[in-house]
Amino acid sequence: MSPIKTMVAGTFGAALLALPVTLPAAADETAPANLANACAGCHGTDGISPGPTPSINEISEEDMIALLTAFKNDEAAVTMMNRIAKGYTDAEIAAIAAYFASMM
Repeated sequence: MSPIKTMVAGTFGAALLALPVTLPAAADETAPANLANACAGCHGTDGISPGPTPSINEISEEDMIALLTAFKNDEAAVTMMNRIAKGYTDAEIAAIAAYFASMM
């Protein structure tokens, strides 16, 4: 490669490296609404079940925390809720409970 081509290529490459890179914002997976979205598959949109699975939109915050904690600690057994609840931290359980309680 000629010296001029090398200089142009090097300058162009350096200019590309100097450009600011803006990455798309990541979704906050711990936002209460995002955590509650996982519930919709069984309990329906906004916790209102369209079928035989119980609706969860009218459970108090305290009762929801107690239920999810019982599932998490294997103190209550309901289909797959034990496995699901184990995936949440206590803070995430509280956020989910507050989210659904805010709908009452």
